[in-house]
Parts: sequence; C-alpha cells; structure tokens
Amino acid sequence: MALRYGFIGLGNLGGALAAALIGAGFDVTLYDHDADRATALGGAVAPSPGALAASVDAVITCLPSPAASRAVLSEILPAMRPGADWIEMSTLGQADIQALAARAAAVGVGCLECPVTGGVHLARTGEITVLVGGEAALFQRHSPALHAMGGQIFHMGPLGSAALMKVITNMLAFIHLVADGEALMLAKRGGLDLGQAWAAIAASSGSSFVHETEGQLILNGSYDVAFTMDLALKDLGFATGFGTAFGVPLALADTVKRLFEEGHAAYGGDAQSTAIVRLLEDHCATDLRAPGFPERL
Repeated sequence: MALRYGFIGLGNLGGALAAALIGAGFDVTLYDHDADRATALGGAVAPSPGALAASVDAVITCLPSPAASRAVLSEILPAMRPGADWIEMSTLGQADIQALAARAAAVGVGCLECPVTGGVHLARTGEITVLVGGEAALFQRHSPALHAMGGQIFHMGPLGSAALMKVITNMLAFIHLVADGEALMLAKRGGLDLGQAWAAIAASSGSSFVHETEGQLILNGSYDVAFTMDLALKDLGFATGFGTAFGVPLALADTVKRLFEEGHAAYGGDAQSTAIVRLLEDHCATDLRAPGFPERL
C-alpha cells in the first residue's frame, strides 16, 4: 500500500523537498503557517498541523529551530495514530532529537531524523544529500520517499547520529566560507582578476564545495544562498557544544563562531550567511565583485 505523507514547513528548503516528493508522485498533504506557500505547491492543503497528522501515515517536518520542532510535535502527536511515523528533516542537536523521539515513541509513533546538506539549490533538483538516523526498518520503509527528495542517502546509525553528522558538515562549510572570503580578498588586493582567480582556485587543491557554489554568490554580490545568519549561529552553537561534550578543541570553529556573532551584530539575523564575507570587505573597504557570476545557484 502506498504511504500517505504530510509535510509541515514549506520555507526555502522544505518547499523544495515537498515539491520533489509531489513531483515523484507521492500522496502528500501540506501545511505551512503561510497558507500561500502550501497552495503554490499544488498538493492537498490541511487547515492545521493536527488535521494533517490525522490523515497520513507519516509526517515530515522541516522547521527553523528546535523550539519550532517541539511546538509542531506537540500539535501533531495527539492526532497521529499508533504505527505512524515522524520524519524530522530540521537540523536539531543530538539531545533535541533524542528527547523528541522519546515523546513520539511513548504514544507509538516511530521517528527518523533526516537532516539534509548541500544547499537549497540541490534540493530544487532532487540532488541534496540526506543524512539518516534511526532504526533500519524505518529507514527501509521510507527509503523511496527519501530517494525522491535527495540524491545520496546515508544511514548514519541510531537516532542522534545524523544530527552530529549534519553539524559537522555545516561547521566545515562555515569554516570554508570564511577561508574562501580571505582567499578572494588576497587575490583582489594583490591585483588579480577575480573571475580568473575563482576559476583557478576551483581547479586547484585549494578548492571546496563552498568555493564552487557560494563563492559565486559572493562575487555576484547577491550573497543569496537562502540560509541566514541566525541559522548559521544555531549550527555553530551545536558544533561548539559537541566540542565541549566530546572533549575536542575546536579552535577554527570557535573563531568562525565569533566572526558570525560579529556579522550577526552588523547585519542582523536575517542576513544571508554568506554575508559574513562582508565583514572582510568592509574592513578592507574593498568589494569582491566580478562579472559573469549568478545571482542565485
């Protein structure tokens, strides 16, 4: 029997994931606090999270914070039947997902954590990477839906393992972002053509996924990666928390977190995370612009 899915949280990332699931032919009911987002995707629209949860076999959530996940779970659990599943695609801390999954298990609801990594542009094409934590049987049950939304799917282990892996990947991305800004500024202040410098770095041992993607948005000046300073600081806070918990000195992550705190103070929590490079541009009174780079990926 085909499973019926509900999807709650249709922002930049969630909307792209839900659209991929609908496009693959799955039976999907939608809810977002902005009803227009749900209507625009073309699936069935529920009037409330509870109404959605009562009508499906599994509820997928993609939300901006642990507080939002807790609030939505409180609304959906009373309506979910025993044997239904909750698939959490938000980025949560290990303790958050384990505590929330325990609440679900207490009323007979299974849980998979499935945070994604790679950027909204890959979610739009169904190529984003999905990190999975939870029981193998649940992973197998929902594997077709996960493959509809993502490209590479990694089952990392029990609940909490995907949360750790997602924080590690984001920590690396933010470190690479700051490093890329510094590299591009050296090129600019040293008199190099920035377009050629970007291409040379991309073809070198110094390249990174961040350089090849977000570096283009910096050179365009849009910074439009669809990921905010608030979200970056949330993830960096998780990373430094893991460092403390596991006894691992995270000198680079600590430094980058302080820079993002400075960027947050300068530009606000809603600013794009890539705008962290503006701190260096402002300090050097030098912009990093080159023709021919896209406004969005």
